[in-house]
Amino acid sequence: MSAGTARLSRGVGSGYHRPMAKPSLKKRFGQHHLRGGGMCRPLLDYLQPAGRRVVEIGPGGGVLSAELLRLGARLIALEVDEEWALHLKRALPDPRLSIVVTDARRFPWQRLPKPTLITGNLPFNVATHLIEAVLSHGEVIDRAAFMVQKEVAERLVAHPGDAAYGALSVLVAAQAKVRYLGTLPAQSFRPPPKVDAAYVGFELQSGAPQDERLAFRRLVHLAFGHRRKTLRNCLASGWGKAVAADVLRAAAIDGGRRAETLDLEEFRVLYAASVAHADAILQGPGKEPRR
Repeated sequence: MSAGTARLSRGVGSGYHRPMAKPSLKKRFGQHHLRGGGMCRPLLDYLQPAGRRVVEIGPGGGVLSAELLRLGARLIALEVDEEWALHLKRALPDPRLSIVVTDARRFPWQRLPKPTLITGNLPFNVATHLIEAVLSHGEVIDRAAFMVQKEVAERLVAHPGDAAYGALSVLVAAQAKVRYLGTLPAQSFRPPPKVDAAYVGFELQSGAPQDERLAFRRLVHLAFGHRRKTLRNCLASGWGKAVAADVLRAAAIDGGRRAETLDLEEFRVLYAASVAHADAILQGPGKEPRR
């Protein structure tokens, strides 16, 4: 087990039988806990966790954990806060629950046995980072469902032409089929955040090799680097004008368009064209001649 990760044994440990007050909620961890199990229904309906192995990110007070166990899941809970991990161990003395004290951003997802389901009420400040990490492991994870900030959910499911459509929308669509599962009012949490949340479900697809994923990611971020600029100018800022023009010509894509008008398939065509010009791209933008 890696440094900074600890596993709490299953069941209730000896000497922990006295009632215990709940730990305080810590702002630095972005903790907003669910008030009731009924609020988990969209996630549970999507995941269908009965008899399945489930990893829950940030179980906190255990509201979602209890619902997963009630439906027959075998649960691994990743909790960064040691106090809440101990509270969860005492509150849910179930042999099907294993608690790992760790930061989910550093969890080795690739080591999970196939197939595994992933879920959680994600801290708003790290939600996109965690989702991107999970979606890059479609070889072992087949479905995931999360509660996230509503604005993030809208970006995750956006299509070309939508105001929320951007690099995240494209990168997620390249790795999973995404579904908006519903909205959750801020009052559903303790303490209430300043914005509403939403449920989002993902059906993961086996991903491309890591080097291809990273190259595709760089292309998408370059294309969206300046939202008011044309695709031609965005690509030229990283590759140089001549290479950008060559790639766009090979892809048969009008460089006068903006990135937010391209769908996933067009980005894939653009990526394939960029691979054919990889040597020129690696050289970077050429210097303007002195006058």
